Amino acid sequence: MALIKYNNNSLSAVTAASSLPTGAMTLIKEQTASSSSTISFVHGTSDVVLDGTYPIYLFKFINCHPSGNQTDLTFNMSTDSGSNYNVTKTSTTFIATQSESGSSTAFEYNGGFDLAQSTGFQNLCVDTGHDNDESNSGELWLFGLSSTTYVKHFMSRFSSYNGYAVVAYADSFFGAGYGNTTSAVDAIQFKMDSGTIDAGTIKLYGIKDS
Repeated sequence: MALIKYNNNSLSAVTAASSLPTGAMTLIKEQTASSSSTISFVHGTSDVVLDGTYPIYLFKFINCHPSGNQTDLTFNMSTDSGSNYNVTKTSTTFIATQSESGSSTAFEYNGGFDLAQSTGFQNLCVDTGHDNDESNSGELWLFGLSSTTYVKHFMSRFSSYNGYAVVAYADSFFGAGYGNTTSAVDAIQFKMDSGTIDAGTIKLYGIKDS
């Protein structure tokens, strides 16, 4: 993404703030969870933009803390402005883990988190703990949501504090796939697979062509 650097000469030529370039990445909307059963971003609602304005959309998640222990943050897409979150998806995931003691490590593909032409919610991470210092953070990229020709590709990467009672783990969870629809996607919803998103921040960015 573009990085813009100004100097005295460039600033002295500016006659209005609106003439400053905004770069390739724009913050569209930020939502803060508070015992939220779901958090939704719907195009045209509360200043949310999810259309052809940007070819790439990026969600960033900061310290999403669940109400329940060992729960999974998930997402789904909608083609009808959030009336239904049930886009058919095919995906693949893998995970790397390391225990705090260093005694247990793993790097593996786990088909149990994949979807195969399923309308269910897609995992973004797994087994986040609910102790006060436990949470997950990460990002989700979505491409060409407004296209009426192509399917809707997505990629995600998350870091989470695994909530196992005996041994604490750092989990690094990777996912990718596509929403198998040529209809425009105009809403995205996030939720835990049980309980609520007790706290945390989700930010939506639009990324222009560069």
